[in-house]
Amino acid sequence: MLQRTLPWLVLLASAVLEAVWATALGLSDGFSNPLPTAIFAVTATLSMLGLGMAIRSIPLGTAYAIWVGIGAALTVGWAMATGVEPFSVVKLLFIAGIVGCAAGLKALPAGKNAPASRSSD
Repeated sequence: MLQRTLPWLVLLASAVLEAVWATALGLSDGFSNPLPTAIFAVTATLSMLGLGMAIRSIPLGTAYAIWVGIGAALTVGWAMATGVEPFSVVKLLFIAGIVGCAAGLKALPAGKNAPASRSSD
């Protein structure tokens, strides 16, 4: 059970880190502010490593869509919560749609892995 759950937890943590590095990137002022720049560098690296680990068990397209979707939703949510972006109920509904789509991808039944070798035409 843990072997099937762990890649999804790693992917979720990587998506959270994506939101952190995106926020830090915005605060870095073109990499001229040292602390946000350092936070960006560390969290971007960890986020990419986590995504790379997750795609060992989760199909790339699914993992990437979830990683981007959750990361984007958290980034916008944080920006609205901190007043960087204006709050909007419609924006909140669209964010919920992104999260719902990510949950839907996770809920799909696992298919068989693609063949190891692909023939070229």
